[in-house]
Amino acid sequence: MAVSNLVVDDTEIDAAAATSGSSFYLAMRILPAAQRDAMYQVYAFCRAVDDIADSDMPRAERAAALERWRADIDACYAGAPRASLRALTRHIHTFQLQREDFHAMIDGMAMDAAADICAPDEATLDLYCDRVASAAGRLSVSIFGMRKEPGRLLAHHLGRALQLTNILRDIDEDAGINRCYLPYELLAREGIAVTNPTQIADDPSLPRVCATLAERAQQHFAESDAIMDCEPRQHVKAPRIMSGVYRVLLERTLERGFDIPRTKVSKPKLSMLWIVARYALF
Repeated sequence: MAVSNLVVDDTEIDAAAATSGSSFYLAMRILPAAQRDAMYQVYAFCRAVDDIADSDMPRAERAAALERWRADIDACYAGAPRASLRALTRHIHTFQLQREDFHAMIDGMAMDAAADICAPDEATLDLYCDRVASAAGRLSVSIFGMRKEPGRLLAHHLGRALQLTNILRDIDEDAGINRCYLPYELLAREGIAVTNPTQIADDPSLPRVCATLAERAQQHFAESDAIMDCEPRQHVKAPRIMSGVYRVLLERTLERGFDIPRTKVSKPKLSMLWIVARYALF
């Protein structure tokens, strides 16, 4: 879908189609109809703003497009959504989704749109993870029906686990678009010069940086498990599937290793089906 359509087209969005290629699709698919459509609509929003941030439009145009989305979200809360966001607006009211979480997602995409991120400091990386991943998690746990505080904590930990997994898996892909999300402090500790993403990706000391980030991701997965273990099963089926799929992705990434040359890590299709069966059926 063209970026211009995502910004100004006022026809109804096929949210299910926008979601179908996602690693989260199967987790959403097992939800009851109302929750499923709400997740599709939220994901379609996330996909739309992400596409803007990753587009090749001039940075000023990307910033303007994201600001239009911020106004569109505000219009949903004002009861005057554009036609393509009427379904999202219904779900906002049904599941009491918070405006600040939509805005946080836009803020995260604005970080990518404003400049090519290279070796952010730890605080900036954590803020980025909160905005682009945990904010979506906060919207999701409301749809899943989780209690407020356990849901907030799950969004915090699982969002960071998923985003750190993405960062570790996509080092070369990110370098190809002049980005590096590995934190400055860890790179400096290993004596890696923060010059440009490609040189960072090729540094022989990179595996030690990645090992530290992988440990953090694993700890966030463990914290997520502890939270979900205490919640009603029907409220955590979908996040358990999301966690299971991404844990396999992290395991595959670690098995591949971080020495160059690195191969692309593919989605574990059979494992994904088993994870869905495990949590959806048993």
